[in-house]
Amino acid sequence: MGTDERGWTTVDSDEALTALLGEPAARARGKVRTRLTDAVRAWLAATPFCVLATCGEDGGDASPKGDPAGRLVHVLDDRTIALAERPGNRRADGYRNVLQDPRVGLLFVIPGRGDTLRVNGRARLVSDAPFLDEMHVRGSRPVLAMVVDVEEVFFHCAKAFMRSRLWEPETWDPEAHVPRRAVLASQLEPTGQTLDELDRYYDPEQYAKGLYA
Repeated sequence: MGTDERGWTTVDSDEALTALLGEPAARARGKVRTRLTDAVRAWLAATPFCVLATCGEDGGDASPKGDPAGRLVHVLDDRTIALAERPGNRRADGYRNVLQDPRVGLLFVIPGRGDTLRVNGRARLVSDAPFLDEMHVRGSRPVLAMVVDVEEVFFHCAKAFMRSRLWEPETWDPEAHVPRRAVLASQLEPTGQTLDELDRYYDPEQYAKGLYA
């Protein structure tokens, strides 16, 4: 343990962390696999969403990725998966990190499920390969794919989703405390557009036209 400049007690060693949290149960210690099992393949085929975590020289990044279930992940073999890049804001923060440090972490979610699937490995960016022809959605072939060589894969328990009540519709009120997307863009992402223009841009029907174009 240590103390920082604000007088907070900090945890700065593996031993101190273990003393606070305790040792993992045998089930948690032994659940990591290095290959895709049939259950993992079924999960990857059913998930429409994941979060990609990367780290580079300028810091870390967590980026959401989404596609229709069955199209998000392309399984190349028992040790290799690929995710397509779709049209976005072109910042490519995570991909730039991969160019500096190939280590990535992925969290795959199935809506309504509390448990999740975690995949850790090393990634590379591929701009052309035969398998990209199999990753099209709505007739759009990706210009880039991130290929991940799997090093660890395991399922994660549901406690975080249970605590957050994420899948309980009665807790949903998406604009109760946070302004709508157009207002956030107007306040924090100045482009010279009026609020009316931003509302039209982010209108769901209009915005959906650029998902794969």
